[in-house]
Amino acid sequence: MPSEQNKSIVLQMYKFFDEGDLAAVQEFLAPNFVAHIPGATESLNRKAFIQSVLGVFRSAFPNGSHQFEDVIAEGDRVVTRGIFSGTHRGELQGIPPTNKQIIIPFFHIDRIVDDQLVEHWGQSDLLGLMQQVGIIYLPSAGLIFRKLSWVIATSINKRLG
Repeated sequence: MPSEQNKSIVLQMYKFFDEGDLAAVQEFLAPNFVAHIPGATESLNRKAFIQSVLGVFRSAFPNGSHQFEDVIAEGDRVVTRGIFSGTHRGELQGIPPTNKQIIIPFFHIDRIVDDQLVEHWGQSDLLGLMQQVGIIYLPSAGLIFRKLSWVIATSINKRLG
């Protein structure tokens, strides 16, 4: 049952991350581990992933936790889908703590070889995260409606007059 064993490995790794035990998380990452993360210009090696993703994210959201809605294993890959939630209590890429609660959906694919993660693909709602910590504001539906109404009225007036 390698698929069930792979699921167990991945879920244990996330459990250690949620508990803040980054040393234990590192034990799950193979020496040749690579991660494919949105926003990164190239794949991250094990050391870069530990520093720039695990360390930064854990210090920014020290009470962060994963809630899984799907865990699917096929061959050497495990797909997880769920929600990450936590409180922004530490600096996040230059953004000071806001103490705001965040909830972001994610999809991850992890490839397992010899009981270790050798490759990770991560996709999270980073725009939603930035909105929730208050660094990006999107207009409300009312503002969008008013602007759209203004554009339509202006267009009609130009055609009539």
